[in-house]
Amino acid sequence: MAKYFGTNGIRGKFDKLTPQFALKAAQAIGVYFKRGKILVGRDHRLTSPTIHNAVLSGLESVGCEVIDLGLVTTPTAEFMVEKLHPDGLIIITSSHNPPEWNALKVIDGAGIAVSKERGEKIEELIDGKIELSPWDKVGKTVDFYTATEDHLEDILLRVDVEKIKKRKLKVVLDCANGVPALIGPELFERLGCDLILLNDEIDGHFPGRPSEPREENIHNLLQAVQDSDADFGIAWDGDGDRIVMADESGNFIVGDRVFALSALLKLNEKKGPLVTTVATSKVIEDVAKRFGQEVIYTKVGAPYLSEEAAKGDAVLIGEEVGGVIWPEASLAKDGFLTAAKIAEALAEKPLSAWLSEFPFYYNVKGKVPAEFEEMDAKIKEIPIPESAEKVITVDGVRLNFPDSWVIFRPSGTEPVIRVFAEATSKAAAHALVEKYEKMLGQSR
Repeated sequence: MAKYFGTNGIRGKFDKLTPQFALKAAQAIGVYFKRGKILVGRDHRLTSPTIHNAVLSGLESVGCEVIDLGLVTTPTAEFMVEKLHPDGLIIITSSHNPPEWNALKVIDGAGIAVSKERGEKIEELIDGKIELSPWDKVGKTVDFYTATEDHLEDILLRVDVEKIKKRKLKVVLDCANGVPALIGPELFERLGCDLILLNDEIDGHFPGRPSEPREENIHNLLQAVQDSDADFGIAWDGDGDRIVMADESGNFIVGDRVFALSALLKLNEKKGPLVTTVATSKVIEDVAKRFGQEVIYTKVGAPYLSEEAAKGDAVLIGEEVGGVIWPEASLAKDGFLTAAKIAEALAEKPLSAWLSEFPFYYNVKGKVPAEFEEMDAKIKEIPIPESAEKVITVDGVRLNFPDSWVIFRPSGTEPVIRVFAEATSKAAAHALVEKYEKMLGQSR
């Protein structure tokens, strides 16, 4: 069982993810990647510069050739794997977590995020004795200054810029007081949009709003779209790898539907399977079915999505919180390419018109307290009803019914079993959650 790695990397507050630990972890990661060429990028969190320095020292001490990307978004850092062909990448960012948190996200040379299963080897190295490089073989760090511009230019090659410019879209952008401000406003300036910017000053305190772009956190964006008569709004999370949106009336558009629209646009261009996690809306199945394509399900977490993306079969990969991988560009969830692709579509018709092309579902989330060691047994005791059209067991158990689904899966961070349900009515989704919460609470 993983000791340090979670769903995506090594995450913790500053009293756990200390500079000392970051140095040792970086040494272990450097050894794991055969003491080769390693990219390093960081976000703007208050602890990121300190951890960044420790990571650089750790990598150099085991003889790695280090390329420092500096302050960048997560999609930018991962895009540079495609361009610079390193042996690995470390990103210092805690994405959507509160400001006191930070993390080391680890990506291999193929652009695949290192999962907690693969991370166990790194954990063994962290807990063991690491052999340093000889004094005359210590690694060096070289600064790389153009990562953001390189990423931006690549995005612009993948959309019809003139089509978007001709439409003169008015857009509200919420940059979360984070590194999305490095690229989001410039991207939409070059797309010829009329911009209204929110939280575009980079500040590790996140003064404007929490970095998680939930509906309750982005009321200012929703109101700004209404007040300004904008065509749409975009809110990034803290590191820019995913988005949620507001339509032209200021209605909140959840991440599931961002992915569904992205899938609709992609399948209109190219047919092929879609990949998503077991916690994603049924609307993805609906979109895939419309084009005669299948949906491949993975465990929850970016590493499992990128592992499936690397197989090369899927045309689009995404998750329930609005992260979308466009495999022709990189194996990274890219909130900027996603935003640009959707802007291209909105040059044709409004966001609400696009979203009307697939059904709306209601989702409800719950949880049942359980000790880590008893979770699997509790889940296995739950009978599979005959009415289930599909049973998916890659991460807990997901039961798909004709107009609804429910999943119960162990939490990777808390002593609870998470229960999610979705249906065509809020009442039906609530009923599913309550039913399985009760069953799980009574088992064992």
